[in-house]
Amino acid sequence: MTARATSDLSRIVETRALDAEAIAALNHQIHGQLLATSPNLGTANFTTIGSADLRCLFDQYDRLFFDGAIGANLDGAALNFRVSKRMTSAGGKTVRFVTRGRPDHTRYEISVSATLLFQCFNGDDHRPIFVSGVSCSNRLEALQRIVEHELVHVIEGMLWERSNCSATRFQSIASRFFGHRGNTHALITPREHAAVRFGIQPGVRVRFVLDGVRRVGFVNRVTRQASVLVVDARGSRFSDGQRYTTYYVPVEQLETIETDQPER
Repeated sequence: MTARATSDLSRIVETRALDAEAIAALNHQIHGQLLATSPNLGTANFTTIGSADLRCLFDQYDRLFFDGAIGANLDGAALNFRVSKRMTSAGGKTVRFVTRGRPDHTRYEISVSATLLFQCFNGDDHRPIFVSGVSCSNRLEALQRIVEHELVHVIEGMLWERSNCSATRFQSIASRFFGHRGNTHALITPREHAAVRFGIQPGVRVRFVLDGVRRVGFVNRVTRQASVLVVDARGSRFSDGQRYTTYYVPVEQLETIETDQPER
């Protein structure tokens, strides 16, 4: 990272402000270009995504919004991308890795949740989808808003070494460059999907069949699957004094049991 590159990025970030029309035009250009060149996406409601697609998206944002200044500041550092199937509450995450005594070895990793993206825009969404306060009509638009948010984290890390999306500076950058009106996403999480579509949520009694055996328990947690606690004398002891075995079951394989409904 050179002083000139840092100065250029700082100047752009601190002085540039785009109006809504300019932001929309640039986003439309990136949207179309990514569909034309991406290794995996193909359509706006893509069904496959890889780290190379995130790299393509970053390159276009850096070029069109920041004149390549973010990439210029990666000299001696690195920016990696990861698609996560384990992230079930956050749409994106940026981590800054610093080597003690070696600021030139600072690196960044942007992760995007494939689980949340693929949970939405399936034709049966029960509510509108917003990311960073912006309405999204397809997965690519949601992906763009997520990456925009994470880019601001990277920029703040480069210029100020700290980043806080609840702070005024972050929100100013996100608003002036991308038109963001919030700092959180409202993607449909697996927990919300399970509750709305199947009535599955923590505390609900359920039955399911595993290996030909019908079991009855209650939902403890919902992520990509539901964790169900079934009373078992050989299981682990929990805080209520009971022993349970934990089963991880796809929510669509669970049947809810009303409290006054007999087991069968």
